[in-house]
Amino acid sequence: MKPSKLIVTAAGACSALAVLSAPFSAMAQEKGPVTIEALAKLKRVSSPAISPDGDWIAYVVEGRVEGADKTRAQLFMASADGKTVLPMTSASYDAHSPQWSPDGKQLAFLAARSDLDENAATQVWTLDMRGGEARAYTDVTQGISGFEWAPDGKRMLLMIQDEGENARKKREAREAGEDEPELPWVIDRRQFKEDGVGYLDRSRTHIYVIAERLAEPVQITDGDRDDHGATWSPDGTRIAYATNVTEDPDGNYNTDIFVIDAAAGSTPVQVTTNPGGETSPAWSPDGKTLAYTTSLKPELLWYATSHLATSPATGGSVRLLTESLDRNVFDPAWSPDGKSIYFTIENEGMQPIMAADVRTGRLSQYVSGQFAIYDYDVAGNGDLALRLTNPTLPSEIFLKSGRQLTQVTRTNEAVLDTLDLAKPQFVSFDNPDGISVDEFIYPAKDVTGPAPAILFNHGGPVAQYDYSFEPFAQLFAANGYATVMVNPRGSSGKGEDFKKAIFAEWGVKDFADVMAGVDTAVDLGLVDPDRLGVGGWSYGGILTNYVITQTDRFKAAVSGASEVNYTANYGHDIYQREWEIELGLPWENQEGWDAISPFWDAPKVTTPTQFMVGQEDWNVPAMNSEQFYLALKRLGIDTKLVVYPGEDHSIDRPSFVDDRYQRFIDWYDTYLKP
Repeated sequence: MKPSKLIVTAAGACSALAVLSAPFSAMAQEKGPVTIEALAKLKRVSSPAISPDGDWIAYVVEGRVEGADKTRAQLFMASADGKTVLPMTSASYDAHSPQWSPDGKQLAFLAARSDLDENAATQVWTLDMRGGEARAYTDVTQGISGFEWAPDGKRMLLMIQDEGENARKKREAREAGEDEPELPWVIDRRQFKEDGVGYLDRSRTHIYVIAERLAEPVQITDGDRDDHGATWSPDGTRIAYATNVTEDPDGNYNTDIFVIDAAAGSTPVQVTTNPGGETSPAWSPDGKTLAYTTSLKPELLWYATSHLATSPATGGSVRLLTESLDRNVFDPAWSPDGKSIYFTIENEGMQPIMAADVRTGRLSQYVSGQFAIYDYDVAGNGDLALRLTNPTLPSEIFLKSGRQLTQVTRTNEAVLDTLDLAKPQFVSFDNPDGISVDEFIYPAKDVTGPAPAILFNHGGPVAQYDYSFEPFAQLFAANGYATVMVNPRGSSGKGEDFKKAIFAEWGVKDFADVMAGVDTAVDLGLVDPDRLGVGGWSYGGILTNYVITQTDRFKAAVSGASEVNYTANYGHDIYQREWEIELGLPWENQEGWDAISPFWDAPKVTTPTQFMVGQEDWNVPAMNSEQFYLALKRLGIDTKLVVYPGEDHSIDRPSFVDDRYQRFIDWYDTYLKP
């Protein structure tokens, strides 16, 4: 097909608002192809925390442990100019969630010190910036899931989950020197399982306050609900948080913002009453106003746009600041002078930081360009530390000071200097309905003319491919494949109407869009139409299942962690709320459930397909891959099923990460490279 409109840009440029410093290197060296071994050497950088004076940035670096099939997360600290980088914790245990004390003299973090006790629970630890070893700040039996320093630098709020009956019995057995008993799960909740966690009892997460190091925490909130997003008021007297106080919190996402005095027995004040979800409360510097994200259309689930809103901290009128923006808003934070609220958005392949002028409501790009920003933190002097990535740079820490954006950390520079990385084209085209759709096309390395290509579908469905480092695309390019990465209808980044276009109709409009994206890549001369593969993970695997039931153009498919027969998932996966809102109850709308289930179109499949899944995936249960594998096997289609033991929806064990990469490549090589 010939698209009626086509816009092609090269990735890598930055906006005038943000000037990036160029990476330095001792000397030029010959670059080689991206390999699985090279990807294994890359470390993951996250969680920037900037000191109150803006001089230092703490962050987390996660990498593989040499000689062991596991990873380790370690805290580092870099000077704002990037000239000094110091490890803050040892590589003998995992550390995460760094946070500076208000005076900048201590750095707190979460860790389960398995080097001290193999059964250690996660506690808050602190490091004195004058020197010395990390010291435990908490000693809570079941551990800590979150914390925040109080403004006085002495107290902390803690997020603590109740110790369930089974957990208590197992702990008591360990303490008595006995073997942990095997116990049945007794379930009476509507939402009764969670991927990566397991079966759920009624152990809920609540807010506690600890007065000083190793003191007994005082419980502030309670009830049969989970509290989250807790944060101190600037004067340290109150705590804002989000929770769901409806009669059945497992049946909806109606979280609201509450404020409670930081003392036992206090009664919370409800700040918001919208039937949609409010999350991520953030106090204004004067303590009078709360900013937060809000969803105005709960009936649209994740297809609804999340907006930035403010309300008086005592409750009252709601002010929407981003209603005209029509983009998802995340992570609001106030500027130190209280004049602006920062937040991130998803926007047509980019993820910038924007700012809302509190007085006028004017919105502006604050840090923007052809990159994606995932975490950021605001210093007392107004500087921002942020985690930024682009197509040729895995996440690193950057500093936004004034109008200057500079790279602070260069964790992966030595590895990147050895790699010949692919640079994608960003392409906008019109789909068959005349709607503009975007895609990234990574060209194959060392291939002259049209190359064999992989249509690689993203997860979600409400997500977007963006200007971030994409290991699969780099690996495919190095192995001679072009990669077509489309943001079809259903994706975020182009507004609510674009997202909700696939509501209760998966695999129809998004299939049309990804196929138009493939045709666009063919028209650009980058892709050989006779050597096409398709694949993806999570919703990327789900969309792959739709693709192979609708067309025979693809010679090979890899369907990762996918779903296929949706009725069978009801009560087995974690999405009971979402299924009921989008499709209704299966016994009341079986026709609707079957209409979007690729399983019933199995006889149409001609594409050799490999299925891959984690054995303990409860997000998208392995049952789906097993069922579609067996269907294709019985129909005589070349197929294979790969199940990773002990893994949930994300495949984390390093040897399995490498194995998954290799199996993608091997399957495509078999059918696309005769």
